[in-house]
Amino acid sequence: MKNIFTYPTALLLGLGLLAAPKAEAQQFSKRKQYNTIGFSLNAMNYFGDVTPETNFTSFRFGATRPNVGVSITRRFRPRVSGRLALSYGRITGDDSKAANENSNDGRFRYNRNMSFRNDILEASGVIIVDLIENRNNYLKRPDFVPYVFAGVAGFYHNPKGLYSNGEYVALQPLKTEGTSYGQTQFSIPFGGGVRYRINRNFDASLEIGWRKTFTDYLDDVSGNYLSADAVAGYTETARYFSGVGAGTITRSLSSPYEDFNAGKRGESSDNDWYIVTGLSLNYILTPRIKNPKFR
Repeated sequence: MKNIFTYPTALLLGLGLLAAPKAEAQQFSKRKQYNTIGFSLNAMNYFGDVTPETNFTSFRFGATRPNVGVSITRRFRPRVSGRLALSYGRITGDDSKAANENSNDGRFRYNRNMSFRNDILEASGVIIVDLIENRNNYLKRPDFVPYVFAGVAGFYHNPKGLYSNGEYVALQPLKTEGTSYGQTQFSIPFGGGVRYRINRNFDASLEIGWRKTFTDYLDDVSGNYLSADAVAGYTETARYFSGVGAGTITRSLSSPYEDFNAGKRGESSDNDWYIVTGLSLNYILTPRIKNPKFR
């Protein structure tokens, strides 16, 4: 858990510093605050154990899946807004399509032959800091605004694998590595984007956001293969996805671990990530301005 206090935390601290007002004398009036509702259509990818390479930047374009979301944003200060969002999307991975069977690293994962899909329901709250200040109301907002954001999110995930009968089976209850992991997790979302003013009430945004998670089981792969004795009492389905023994998902047991430690199934030292990239259409709810009463 000490990894929480790394770059996501540094980013959050930086956002807090940017959010500080430059001069209290220029107080931002509540009459200039407003709410925005948005709908987003996104692309979703992930980084973990079932990707083409073992480096952080590796992902397979063919594994991209859709994600949709809704949000409500409140503008609080000239640079600072808060956003609550709910989104739903899918990530996937497939060793048979991502791994190169002719490379030392890829041969292991090609033989492992793992594939999965995981539907993720996420609720998030983030602070948005505009890089261009606007002390006016929404009618005089800039036409083009780059921004950064960071916050916290909770999500529910349910990895599934394709069984030999062609049906997808939930993997978490099977304990394929002998471990029971939680399906409700939290993450640190952070990223950036650009916002473009379409007209009086509509904005469009292009945004990319990374999710630093604290689980290594988005793909149901993390540690080592179980022993034959450990899976002796497993159901046929659980043994199939564990990859232990003949007739399982693993392609070859004779030499699947060349250049690797025997029994290694995944890389438990690195947690999984997922990335959301997309477009959003935002509608500004016209604020009600109460005029002062005179006697």
